[in-house]
Amino acid sequence: MIIVPLVALQITALILFLARYRYYDTFITVVNIISITFVIYELNREGDSSYKIAWIILLLGLPLVGVPLYLLSANRKMPKKLQNGTIQVSSGMKGLLDHNGIIVRNHNDEDNNTFNVLKYGAEVCGFPVYQNTKSTYFKSGEEWYKDLIIELKKAEHYIFMEFFIIDEGEVWKEVLNILEEKVKEGVEVNIVYDDFGSITLPWRYDKKLRKLGIIAYRFNPIRPAFIIQMNNRSHRKIVVIDNKVAYTGGINLADEYAAKLNRFGYWRDTAIKLEGDAVWPMTVMFLGMYSYVSGSKEEIDFNKYNIKSDVVNPEGYYQPFSDTPTDEEDVAFNMHMNMIKHAKKYIYINTPYLIPNETLKNSLILAAKSGIDVRILTPHIADKKLVFLMTRGNYHSLLKAGVKIYEYTPGFNHAKDIIVDDELAIIGSVNMDYRSYYLHFENGVLLYKAKSIYNARDNFLAALKEAHEVTYEENSNTNIVVKLIQALLNIFIPLV
Repeated sequence: MIIVPLVALQITALILFLARYRYYDTFITVVNIISITFVIYELNREGDSSYKIAWIILLLGLPLVGVPLYLLSANRKMPKKLQNGTIQVSSGMKGLLDHNGIIVRNHNDEDNNTFNVLKYGAEVCGFPVYQNTKSTYFKSGEEWYKDLIIELKKAEHYIFMEFFIIDEGEVWKEVLNILEEKVKEGVEVNIVYDDFGSITLPWRYDKKLRKLGIIAYRFNPIRPAFIIQMNNRSHRKIVVIDNKVAYTGGINLADEYAAKLNRFGYWRDTAIKLEGDAVWPMTVMFLGMYSYVSGSKEEIDFNKYNIKSDVVNPEGYYQPFSDTPTDEEDVAFNMHMNMIKHAKKYIYINTPYLIPNETLKNSLILAAKSGIDVRILTPHIADKKLVFLMTRGNYHSLLKAGVKIYEYTPGFNHAKDIIVDDELAIIGSVNMDYRSYYLHFENGVLLYKAKSIYNARDNFLAALKEAHEVTYEENSNTNIVVKLIQALLNIFIPLV
């Protein structure tokens, strides 16, 4: 919303300059030729059709704006430093995790077809499946926060924290006080936060934390320059303590997540705690990102952090995963697609933003038409007005096919759970939108036959009792002006 008007202003100034010196016709001809060349390229390359259509419309309809934007941001390219650095981190991480493929190879029961969802993550993406693990599901940010405080106070060796948002307030003040005390006790405390997501923090807040003995780094620092790198953010949420417990989910370190601040009504969110073998990949994921943002040339001694712990009453299978826009595999998107395709009875989806591409939308429509109970819970109170319009703009075709859509009336639904058939669930940071699937660094946990799946299911069904079910008739009666705005916004969804 800021960059595009500035680019348009610069292009206008250039056109006026060229017109003054009678180069305008030549300039327009060259731009049109370049625009058509890019359109031909887009038509013939592999990729998401919605993304290609959006660029083609922009290139042909507004070539003076479309051509420079395409040169700067098309194909989601990133600078070599970010690209190569994060790829190197991912490669090293997978090498550390490739040790228990036997669980996947030896799995053989009546639900082996469902287990294939985990095989994709293990055999294609390099994320092992773990058994000696138990989990605790938190149906609210308040529950998660109370448990987090208890576990932070128990830390003896190290605390790793990575968040999209850290915001000064009651939550961060209490956490920071504990971290300061832990540093004095000799506990290693490392923090990574996204510089854009945490933009409300004081300037160079990481330096202030380092003075307190907390080793902190900003991911992808904001710079006053128009570079596509600024579009790629770390949306991950990871806490690891002594390799004994790990947390992830939709939560961030800000007051609204623990119900200490009312911004958009009640802030509904979820999280999960892991204990046991599946904590180790979360440790590795953090250290991988940490090694990149710190810029250290010294290799991290990963084994130093691999502290063994016994687990009481392990249950189910767990597959922690991360996703990066710097590789060719759309891990989170493919995992969501796999779950939908393997569903036999129901698909329950929590998402703050319902902005799927056509492939995902058609999969949900086909599932509903095949008799599968597909239900989606979105917010009723928006945090971003335009994005909320985009979300509602996707209701029509889904409702027509029999998908049930509910809006959480008490406030904002920020949870990101997907639950299928009491057998599979994903809990993590991934939204059902283009930014999470293609632009952000994300993480989550895929669960199979774990008790937390039932807890996530019950929590979803309980939330529906407080939600408004959107009917096809109601959606069809949307104001014609709003429909036109939604139609226009939906064209350019893949570009934002």
